[in-house]
Amino acid sequence: MPSYYALKAIHIIFMVSYFAGIFYLIRLYVYYIDAKDKPEPEREILRKQYIYMISRLWDIITVPAGIIMLITGIFMMINTKGDISFYILREPWFHIKLVFVSCLGVYHYWSWRCIKRIKKGTFHTTSVHLRMMNEVATIILFAVIFIVIFKQYFMGMWLSLLISFVVLVFVIMMVVKFVNRKKNKK
Repeated sequence: MPSYYALKAIHIIFMVSYFAGIFYLIRLYVYYIDAKDKPEPEREILRKQYIYMISRLWDIITVPAGIIMLITGIFMMINTKGDISFYILREPWFHIKLVFVSCLGVYHYWSWRCIKRIKKGTFHTTSVHLRMMNEVATIILFAVIFIVIFKQYFMGMWLSLLISFVVLVFVIMMVVKFVNRKKNKK
C-alpha cells in the first residue's frame, strides 16, 4: 500500500505541473496573437520570444509532466486493492474519469497542433477563442477532481453533480465573457 500512495503523490504533483503548463501555454498563445497589433520591429521581437517560450514550456515542463502523470496513473491502475490488479477498471466513476482524461488527450493534441502552426506562421485565431479554449482545460480539471473526490457517492449523486457541473461551466464561461468585454472597452 505505501507504494500506491507514493505513486498517487507523484501523480498529483505532476498533474499540477502539467495543468500549470497547459494553462500558461494557452496564455502564451494569446500573447502571441495579441502581438500582431504591435508595430514592427516590436511585433517580430515579441513573436520570436513567445515562440521560444512556448517551445521551452512544452518541451521542458508540459510534455514531461504529462508523461510522468500518465505513467503513474497507469501504475496506480495496476497497483489497486493489493492483489487484484486493475480493480479500479470495475468502478463506474473511473470510466467517467477516463472519458475526461481522453478529452484531455484531445486537448493536448490540439495544443501541440497550435504550436506547429505557430512555428509555421499559419496560426490565425482570435484571443477570445483562445481564452475560451483555455477554459476547456479548467472544465476538465474540475470534472476529474470532483469525480475522484466524490467517487463513493458519484453514481448515487450523478444527476445533481451533472447539474452542478453544467452550472459551473456556465459561470466560468460568463466570467470569461465579462472579462473579455471589459478588456475590449479599454
